[in-house]
Amino acid sequence: MIASFRFLEEIDMRLPQMIMFDYGQTLITEQRFDGIKGTKAVLQYAVKNKYHLTAEQVQAKADEINGEFGRFDPKNRHLFQIEIPSTMFTPYLYESQGIEIALSNCEIDTVFWDAAAPGAPTEGIEDFLDFLKNKEIRTGVISNITFAPSVVAERIHRLLPENTFEFVITSSNYIFRKPNKRIFELALEKAGLQPDQVWYIGDHYECDIKGAQNAGMFPVWYTGAVDLPCTEDKNILTVAGWDELRMHMESLHGIPF
Repeated sequence: MIASFRFLEEIDMRLPQMIMFDYGQTLITEQRFDGIKGTKAVLQYAVKNKYHLTAEQVQAKADEINGEFGRFDPKNRHLFQIEIPSTMFTPYLYESQGIEIALSNCEIDTVFWDAAAPGAPTEGIEDFLDFLKNKEIRTGVISNITFAPSVVAERIHRLLPENTFEFVITSSNYIFRKPNKRIFELALEKAGLQPDQVWYIGDHYECDIKGAQNAGMFPVWYTGAVDLPCTEDKNILTVAGWDELRMHMESLHGIPF
């Protein structure tokens, strides 16, 4: 922690006008993803299953298609900078296998996601968001995610009901995935701010930290709920908890930009 304080002092930081957050494992921690559970939940709404396929069989087809795209490979995911929304993927997945689901595509997203990966706020995030509100520091969200933007926003607002996020930007709605700087530039345009007035906090080094850095924002690497390998970078402010980051911010002099 001492090193982090020195890091902030050395770069003469001031409080930002706005902090933008990653979603998964930053704002919200999710259980390990279980696609079969999600597919089982969706198949309960099937009005037609021509070949009497099981959830395991349907998910195997999903894995096969995703393998062709190169999606969800943890080692190379950051190289895949264009999003394929679930609302496009899911209709093909089910209809190509003779299955009809009595739900809209967004409803399928909700049913699948809630079963496959239930979420909960990361420890201390509510208090940290309240701290930012009291400091009059604006907040927003940028997420790499396949689910429909309305579905993502609903989950965030349900799990963090006191938030004051000005927007929830998802790659499923805007094509580009972090670390592509275009999605960060979109957020800056919506906020009406310059990059050096904004901090970005995320758990993924390549997508969140390098992406924000390349867009000119100040990156903060949050590792409190990380299930990815962490490679130390002494040039990046790294925090393991929200209380730690709050203490860093309280040590800064002056007011927001």
